[in-house]
Amino acid sequence: MASVTPAIVVVFAIILVALVLFATEAIPVDMTALGIMVALLLVDPVTGAFADLGLLADSITVLDSPEQGVSGFASTATITVLAMFILSDGVQRTGIVQILGRTIATYTRDDEGKQLGATIGIVGPISGFINNTAAVAILLPMVTNLAHEGKTSPSKLLIPLSYASMFGGTLTLIGTSTNILASDIMSRPEFLGRGFGMFEFTALGLLVSVVGTVYLLTVGRWLLPERIKPVGDLTQEFGMGEYLTEVVVRENSPLVGQTVKEILDETEYDVDIVQLVRGDRVFIEPLNPKTVRSGDIFAVRTDRDTLLSLSDEEGLDLLPEVTVDEAELEAASEEQNLVEIVIPPGSALLGETFVSSNFRQRYDATVLALRRGGDVIRRRLDHVPLRIGDTLLVQATPDSIDRLDRNRDFTVAREIERKSFRESKIPVALGIVAGVVAVAAVDFLPIMVAALAGALLMVLTGCLKPGEVYESVQWDVIVLLAGVIPLGLAMENSGAAELIADVIVRSSLALPPVAVLGLLYVVTALLTNVISNNASVVLMVPVAFEAAQRLDANAFSFILAVTFAASTAFMTPVGYQTNLFVYGPGGYRFTDYLRVGGPLQLVFAIVTTAGIAVLWGV
Repeated sequence: MASVTPAIVVVFAIILVALVLFATEAIPVDMTALGIMVALLLVDPVTGAFADLGLLADSITVLDSPEQGVSGFASTATITVLAMFILSDGVQRTGIVQILGRTIATYTRDDEGKQLGATIGIVGPISGFINNTAAVAILLPMVTNLAHEGKTSPSKLLIPLSYASMFGGTLTLIGTSTNILASDIMSRPEFLGRGFGMFEFTALGLLVSVVGTVYLLTVGRWLLPERIKPVGDLTQEFGMGEYLTEVVVRENSPLVGQTVKEILDETEYDVDIVQLVRGDRVFIEPLNPKTVRSGDIFAVRTDRDTLLSLSDEEGLDLLPEVTVDEAELEAASEEQNLVEIVIPPGSALLGETFVSSNFRQRYDATVLALRRGGDVIRRRLDHVPLRIGDTLLVQATPDSIDRLDRNRDFTVAREIERKSFRESKIPVALGIVAGVVAVAAVDFLPIMVAALAGALLMVLTGCLKPGEVYESVQWDVIVLLAGVIPLGLAMENSGAAELIADVIVRSSLALPPVAVLGLLYVVTALLTNVISNNASVVLMVPVAFEAAQRLDANAFSFILAVTFAASTAFMTPVGYQTNLFVYGPGGYRFTDYLRVGGPLQLVFAIVTTAGIAVLWGV
């Protein structure tokens, strides 16, 4: 058995801290990855200084050079994923998915089975050719629209959307960043010296996609909860009945003559002014400059106790006979001004609050409620730090909603009319993606070069504007990749990967190689459900290779098992970004993922292991 060296102890200590931070998300995952990189870079100089002081016998080396520590930023995997984000955005801005959604809606109507089948049938193939996280972001409004128009609970469709995007991502090399990263690691000289081909594992991807689809249409459909009732009114969906009320300003009210901004700045109460009715006119944001007059009617968001205190102190009369619902709040115009907005991965508002982001003034919008999983927050919203998947019930003008929809920091959960799509560029954008896939598939160009060329063509052909290129990239994913790649190098350099592989092989001496293959799949899948999929593949690919070497087994098969396991995390909302993205819009609880995803994870472990054994051997 490999001996435990100081270098291995240091690497394991860094891995342990990283796992805790990834699992708890005490700090953003990209910052954790950056911390890993810095920690690895500091090991040699810090331990060298300790050795000079006589505190250590010798310095500890886990990386061959500082250049290895920052090699993640120059990795072909990182550059390829960056280019794929740009390609995905070029396709998105043509509006082709929205056109497809409208076509599908006419077919599915109010049939839940058809809606579910259409959701899986669309997102799966799309996720094979554009980043699957981007695919979910693009398709979320379409799917929630299907649910809304067909009077189906969105909870019945959004977990399948996430799951199907994951197994759809296993169809091709470019379907997910996990595949690209695993291919990059595998291509190093110390491993197989070559990466995956574009369609090398498509047969296995088709197998798991078919099995996953059948499961979601049968057992999964039965297990899926109905957390959000299929109601047409957003105020009912968010349970706002007790929190939205209209009040009228008395003649002797101390508020008369003050602006709305002055009132909100001075009050200590938890209250938002949502709408102003003055005579025959209805006003919504921006309300701050409005000067209050007697007889003004305000729609306010607050609880009943606060409202009673306000009415006594501020000279307001309640209008209890008025029901403040979606129709009432949209009386300001003939267009939609009450929407659900989701905080997507990579949003600049992650970790921010409505106060720190100056949300109301910055976006001319009022947040009425926040849904996080199965919990709806309707009080004390101002200081709640925002997370991926948080769903906001927002009141704003149609122009403000259009700006929010075009802002990459938000995803409007239901489709709205947009005039900014470049529909004339649909053939061009699809042609560019097809070209990238084709030249990479025939090995005319490496995937990184093909993807970069395609990204440039998106700009040169007008599918994207130059400034949109930087907006299209999820920089947190890029930093995450760059930060965790050196960890794999440190595991290999220090012997940590060899030690872990040795433990796995020795603990399963009585098992045939195919069982060890399945064990590696299960270990990787469990790890991925707790930490980032990219972090788990970096940790487990070297282990899989070392295990295969010790068993004299097919190293390609072992690496492929780890890659597929890292790409399919069904049991928790935190294991994969797409799961977290639908957490709020679906109103899910943490246990919903375990109930629906647990059996699917087990089925995939068996099917993937058997599929690899048949197609490539062990």
